[in-house]
Amino acid sequence: MKLITYVNFNGNCADAFLFYEENLGGKILTSMTHGESAAGTNAPAEWKNKILNSTMQLGETVLMGADISSSQPMRSAYLTLMIDTKEETERIYNLLTDGGQIFMPLAEQFFAKAFAQCRDRFGVNWMLLGAMKQG
Repeated sequence: MKLITYVNFNGNCADAFLFYEENLGGKILTSMTHGESAAGTNAPAEWKNKILNSTMQLGETVLMGADISSSQPMRSAYLTLMIDTKEETERIYNLLTDGGQIFMPLAEQFFAKAFAQCRDRFGVNWMLLGAMKQG
């Protein structure tokens, strides 16, 4: 068994996945628009170029996503990044919070040299755990 996270977006899945690919080191493996699917003729014209399904390798994890018109921003769930250094955590924090929302600002905690919670501009919640402390 393997657990994969699937995120719904409200029309900006392609932008989000390209952003994650460019800034988080992900790699988009597959992507199909509503218009490219066999059922594409049923999609409203404004959704023909929106993502029906996309798959990305992000570190050791697979992230999947799609554009769903009724999508709402994430609640009570976070994609969590375990990051090796405080400096890399700061870089990613700055990228994800640009145009997003900060829930817990980046700060040292008893368990990590850098920890934060935020929502990016695409509506995805992130928890950043940077430079975990030992013991």
